[in-house]
Amino acid sequence: MCVISIGRSIAAKTAISVVIACALATNGIAPAAAEDLIVKYDQSQILRMPSKVAEFIIGNPSIADVSIQSTDLLVVTGKSFGITNVIAMDAERNIIKEARVIVVRDQVRVVNVQKAGKRESYNCTPQCNPSLVVGDDLVYFDSVVRAAERKIRFSEGQADQGQNNQNQ
Repeated sequence: MCVISIGRSIAAKTAISVVIACALATNGIAPAAAEDLIVKYDQSQILRMPSKVAEFIIGNPSIADVSIQSTDLLVVTGKSFGITNVIAMDAERNIIKEARVIVVRDQVRVVNVQKAGKRESYNCTPQCNPSLVVGDDLVYFDSVVRAAERKIRFSEGQADQGQNNQNQ
């Protein structure tokens, strides 16, 4: 816990800096280490094993998912922001590898638009297109989902069927 006592004579900038520093110091998350696997949200990362894996455990499957490609090759996909862990074991249940999985936002191509405290995310590569990101405004998120679903139906040739069913 971090406790700060600030008198009225301290400048606002200093107070904000101290609060931010305190928050960073108490968030309980250590900086990324060499054995950490950094995975970007909605992207995958290959994880090679030093020997054959018989069993694989992921701490929180809502944060990351694992697809086993072969006995020594795994694909880890970031599903939601956060930190979880992975444990790979051999047939005798000996731990082959244990690591934290940190799912982060891909800051390189993401533009966030703040509208009256509500966030909208766009993927800009090079044109900006709506992006589904956890934490976006629900109305915006739902409209992007509906547009994506319509596009999929259209590409599958089902767009006209949906309109005909609504008109009946």
